[in-house]
Amino acid sequence: MSEIPSHETHLRNAERNAPQDPVRCAVMTVSDTRTPDTDLGGPLIVSLLEKAKCEIVDRQIVPDEASAIGSRLDQWISNPDIHVILTTGGTGISRRDITVDIVRARLSVELPGFGELFRLLSYEQVKASAMLSRAVAGLVIRPLAEGGETFIFTLPGSINAVETAMTDLIVPQLAHLIWERRK
Repeated sequence: MSEIPSHETHLRNAERNAPQDPVRCAVMTVSDTRTPDTDLGGPLIVSLLEKAKCEIVDRQIVPDEASAIGSRLDQWISNPDIHVILTTGGTGISRRDITVDIVRARLSVELPGFGELFRLLSYEQVKASAMLSRAVAGLVIRPLAEGGETFIFTLPGSINAVETAMTDLIVPQLAHLIWERRK
């Protein structure tokens, strides 16, 4: 009888013990130029989350301005009905790419593996240009009095990058992440 690898056992336990309630998400597109008609990344994130049986609590397009991004993040972080925030846009190295800095300032725990794996997968597609992405993910832990936690993932604005991050990294692990924090 062959033994099941430990990572497969771990994932099976996570699936079996995953929360029965849907993972509730908020999606932010960060852009000065995108509109509801021209935004491709936000709707793709929403579509992939809905296919994974997640619930979309809110979706916004926010300009590349620190106060606008920070204000929306803080509203969502303080909402106990939002488990995960996903952003698209503002992860590069241009002067207007500030999303990562604003998100990182709010994180209690960073998940460095997300950015590392994302850049590795991106390298397979866009070669050395992958190093320009500062994509980051982590967890915001609210004070005990407020309770709750919120995962945040920042994704580039490229539709290909969004699809890679969502299908290869985020969607397969969302229920597991929530389970890990609740066990």
